[in-house]
Amino acid sequence: IEVTAARPTRSVVLHSKHLRVTGATVQAAGSRSAQEARVLEHQPLEQMALLLDEPLQARHNYTLWVQYHANLSESFHGFYRSSYSTRDGERRTLAATQFEPTAARMAFPCFDEPAFKARFSITIRREPKHLALSNMPVVKSVQITPWLVEDHFDTTVRMSTYLVAFIVSDFKSISKTTNHGVKISVYTVPEKISQAEYALEAAVKLLDFYEDYFSIPYPLPKQDLAAIPDFQSGAMENWGLTTYRESALLYDPEKSSASSKLSITMIIAHELAHQWFGNLVTMEWWNDLWLNEGFAKFMEFVSVSVTHPELRVEDSFLRRCFDAMEMDALNSSHPVSTPVEDPDQILEMFDSVSYDKGSCILHMLREYLTPDVFKAGLVQYLQKYSYQNTKNEDLWNSMTNICPTLGTSKNEQAADGFCRRSQESSSSAHWTQGETLDVKAMMDTWTLQKGFPLVTVMVRGKNIHLQQERYMTGADSSPSTGYLWHIPLTYVTSTSDTVQRFLMTTKADVIILPEEVEWVKFNVDMNGYYIVHYEGDGWDHLTKLVKENHTVISSNDRASLINNAFQLVRMKKMSISKAFDLTLYLRHEKQIMPVLQGMHELIPIYRIMEKRDTGDTGDTGKQLKEYIVDLFRDLIEKQSWSDEGSVSDRLLRQSLLLFACLHRHQPCVHKAEGYFTEWQKSNGTLRLPADVKTAVYVVGAQSSGGWEFLLSKYQLNSFSVERDNIELALSFSGRKDKLQWLMDQGLRGDIIRTQDLPHIIILVARNPSGYQLAWKFLKENWDKLVKKFELGSSTLAQIVSGVTSQYSTRSQLAQVKEFFSSLGEKSARLRCVQQAIETIQDNMQWMDRNLQEVKTWLETNPL
Repeated sequence: IEVTAARPTRSVVLHSKHLRVTGATVQAAGSRSAQEARVLEHQPLEQMALLLDEPLQARHNYTLWVQYHANLSESFHGFYRSSYSTRDGERRTLAATQFEPTAARMAFPCFDEPAFKARFSITIRREPKHLALSNMPVVKSVQITPWLVEDHFDTTVRMSTYLVAFIVSDFKSISKTTNHGVKISVYTVPEKISQAEYALEAAVKLLDFYEDYFSIPYPLPKQDLAAIPDFQSGAMENWGLTTYRESALLYDPEKSSASSKLSITMIIAHELAHQWFGNLVTMEWWNDLWLNEGFAKFMEFVSVSVTHPELRVEDSFLRRCFDAMEMDALNSSHPVSTPVEDPDQILEMFDSVSYDKGSCILHMLREYLTPDVFKAGLVQYLQKYSYQNTKNEDLWNSMTNICPTLGTSKNEQAADGFCRRSQESSSSAHWTQGETLDVKAMMDTWTLQKGFPLVTVMVRGKNIHLQQERYMTGADSSPSTGYLWHIPLTYVTSTSDTVQRFLMTTKADVIILPEEVEWVKFNVDMNGYYIVHYEGDGWDHLTKLVKENHTVISSNDRASLINNAFQLVRMKKMSISKAFDLTLYLRHEKQIMPVLQGMHELIPIYRIMEKRDTGDTGDTGKQLKEYIVDLFRDLIEKQSWSDEGSVSDRLLRQSLLLFACLHRHQPCVHKAEGYFTEWQKSNGTLRLPADVKTAVYVVGAQSSGGWEFLLSKYQLNSFSVERDNIELALSFSGRKDKLQWLMDQGLRGDIIRTQDLPHIIILVARNPSGYQLAWKFLKENWDKLVKKFELGSSTLAQIVSGVTSQYSTRSQLAQVKEFFSSLGEKSARLRCVQQAIETIQDNMQWMDRNLQEVKTWLETNPL
């Protein structure tokens, strides 16, 4: 490692974890002799120190040499071992890396923090049968012995340690060159190379899009995408060598579903966006991780809507913001930018707030500034900070001092460097007239405080009275004073579908309309990260509107009404009866967003009911389940059992048929049984439509013979793209011994890969026959899960939340509290544990308040 001493020192501290250091020397630049260093290790801090007799001199350059050895990691981080089986059953081993956030120190001693950017020269020795990959291309290979080859890779550009990567494997690849001359290759295990074509085409299109959008060339000669058989997260953006779970990269045109195509495209778009956001410009410290992840998540939509318009990514953006709000509504949430210090806390930052909320507030900012101004600000930010590290405010400052020419409206740059919009811009086109656009003041309200605002709207004649407060769930009684946001409000009314804009920066405000209106709908298309409550008869007018003619407002607006109504029930601002009244219109709904939102609000309610060990709740749960099936019956029965239609049609079909079959809707079950019998007779060779497979498998897995048949197919390479679907079907068996066996196998890792165990635990926890087993499994195997997936990881958080999120009784709460408090401080204070406890308390209050009313409503509103 080449270093410059900032001041005289007798010690150099580096990061090191599980490395056995055998010696170290320090050599001054230009000197022939080196001095031995004593090595001291501090395992709790994952650090090592080189202690010197002769101090290093200020402003002099030195080279540190460290000899060490280590075993390949048995987890999913560091330099770790992965393996796969060929068709003939031969087990083959490979080695790959996953360093983000703090595991480069498990592969080599280094200054393992994002601000210590350096250039890396990598050399790897391997057997001739293997191939080595790294961030850069190989510049030369030397045959050292007949059984050993040494590959020398080109030196990298300046970058952070967490982006270094290398793989030693027997992968095969296919390649193509982009319009800008970058060589793109996709690497997979040899038998799956036929599934790499789609990813290659998508990556070429997307890399070309980003080079044009950012006006900054991709700085490396190549970009490899490698599918790793064992991989904990979805993918990783290592510069020039992005790595993926197989299911996040491989696509089989014969067998893969529309949802698989959509998610693969989005994941590739995400990792390639990181080549600029994250790799070229990196956050200074992990507290601003969202500058990486929120941006990559947001850019997925910007890029894919242009490169793959047929995927209609805009239909799935809202779901992400609703998911973020669910977590962000809890008191145990955190600001987007929040202080973190140790590796566990850093890992905890990789959550829905950094990724999803980050992307939603950027989307809101883009709508506020206009796409042109937003893009100009981004380009300025990336150009100014290339190969450097940034903080939150660097981005806002880049956004503020932008004065692009926007068509006919005049922009003036004032002496203070701020943009002022001229008085001529019409109020409907722009937010502010002649006011300074202070992006930092606005965005600080969204990134430096947790939660989000609830805007209450009261229409009195021509006046709209507005109030903002922090949205808090019923379970949280702590006061929310002191919270204030700068909210870019948008609205349409019964007399005008022109979007009006208004920036609200105070607790209360008034908008005066040109005329009286029957109804007003705020947060048009849900482009803002806030929810709206309509006081007085505001909700009644909107409910009437969607019942009589729901297409007057957009499908995103309808989805957001459904979401907001149920959020308001949680906050005691609205009765559950009113929220249920709103859902009645869904009988006539055909668009994917509102239909899925209706399901997303209603299904968890009866799922919670069926996990309460009380008889009366069970009956209401059954009635509610029947209500939901009835609500969507016409739409379910209109679905063709095929792969026809647009991507949105196909995604809706997959969700509806799975829902209908899971809930034993007889026409669906009958049809699925017929398909499954034929498929089983053909020994799995019959081609089932990709989008109906999950429904067919779920029904087939209900019989013991069907379950065993699915498991036998699960183990074949030819069914690898369907593993997630088959796992879902196997996990919904009614037999407890089968469910227990699945989780045990996932921990063992032979038949079911351990990377898939979290998915299986969460599915078993949703199953009324399995939720107690999943909780018992989590308690008995907690230490093993922590060892495999790391304390603080989003994987562990998803398991905790997946197992407990549908609990709602005092005894369930007591068990969860008791178990986690018995574990010792580090586990007990995990954010996911606080969130789990808060969610159960919230569910308890919800049931106490609303159960009787739901029962009454269902009895008086038979469909």
